[in-house]
Amino acid sequence: MTSHTDPHVLADRKRALEEQFFARQERELVERVHREAAAKERRANLAAASGVHDAAVLDRLVDLDLDGATIAALGLVPLVAVAWADGTLEEREREAVLRAAGEAGVSRDTASYVLLESWLERPPAPELLAAWKDYAGALAASLGAAERESLRREMVSRARSVAEAAGGFLGMGKISDAEEAKIAELERALS
Repeated sequence: MTSHTDPHVLADRKRALEEQFFARQERELVERVHREAAAKERRANLAAASGVHDAAVLDRLVDLDLDGATIAALGLVPLVAVAWADGTLEEREREAVLRAAGEAGVSRDTASYVLLESWLERPPAPELLAAWKDYAGALAASLGAAERESLRREMVSRARSVAEAAGGFLGMGKISDAEEAKIAELERALS
């Protein structure tokens, strides 16, 4: 006994499979367009909030899930890096970073503060510091010599305050070699 399939059934199945294929392709295309539009909007918001317009730097910041609401936290990355430089974060270092955040206008009810707290819970990935260096380099390139020097001095001063918070007698004075090396590394990013 041979099986006989109605040619109309085969044509209907073929049409249904083609429609399903093209519908899936269309959905994927629409999703990609939406993702690209969202990334473009995030880059524009980051550029407006940070003053950086280098597309590669902005893409790196987007990849780190930063946006206009969290960009303020990026300015605190040097302090976080120094606090974690020796592999541990002491309570006094944590307090010094949070105090500096408050002085920089990052309040507890912001996305930047929440992000900062996550960096203080566990060491951030090395990509974060690399992104900050790119950001700092782009920012430094957009400034005049006097402004760049002022920014460098301020960043180093704030980083030293964090390093000194846990060192020496009553948290004053001694900075570890790892912290000193990290400060020098950060300073080079703004040179």
